[in-house]
Amino acid sequence: MVLAAGLGTRMRPASGDRPKPLVPLARKPLIDHVLDRLADAGIGRAVVNVHHRGEQIIQHLAARQMPRIIISDERGQLLDTGGGIKKALGLLGDGGFIAHNSDSVWLEHNGSNLARLCAAWRPEQMDCLLMLALGSAAVGYSGKGDFALDGDGRIRRRREQDVVPFVYTGVQILHPRAFEATPDGPFSNNLVWNLAMLSGRAYGLRMDGLWMHVGAPGALAEAERVLATGTIGHE
Repeated sequence: MVLAAGLGTRMRPASGDRPKPLVPLARKPLIDHVLDRLADAGIGRAVVNVHHRGEQIIQHLAARQMPRIIISDERGQLLDTGGGIKKALGLLGDGGFIAHNSDSVWLEHNGSNLARLCAAWRPEQMDCLLMLALGSAAVGYSGKGDFALDGDGRIRRRREQDVVPFVYTGVQILHPRAFEATPDGPFSNNLVWNLAMLSGRAYGLRMDGLWMHVGAPGALAEAERVLATGTIGHE
């Protein structure tokens, strides 16, 4: 599932009259960076949710062949990250599925991170498996981190006044059962993670590569430089 329903307020004014998933990065819309990577990983079907300027995204994706696109229409009500995924569960099957933010891109270093994530997925013990990056080496991120990784791969949140090394990249595998105790209507994916952590079924995997959170105009410009040079920073 590709999450493309957000309002994208932090990307303005760079987004103009477009929804954020259609903002170009290296002359290609952000959502196409995501869908091309999914296609390269052998993913044949992608559910894309839409809300803000959703008709533009639907039109843009109409001719897409790989992956084949199924639209989850949220134009009547914005459901937030968790609520949007829950609405689309009937389109996603009974097993684990990838959920991918539309503004998350990265440079691979040693093979496919999506393949590594899928290989690490253990549905018998996991409700969620988050792809994590080192915050100190991420483009477009400044903060104290999101999660720490325990020795067995389980995640724990950053405590108040704490600094943790890993940030969530916007990519994860989820099992439908993770939504069983969640409400109808809008809610954040944070609720899903909290429930999974309480039951000891929330895990993380460190990605291999350079992650870029392209959520604001400054991060967009830096990501352009990174894609052009393969490194952080410029002369």
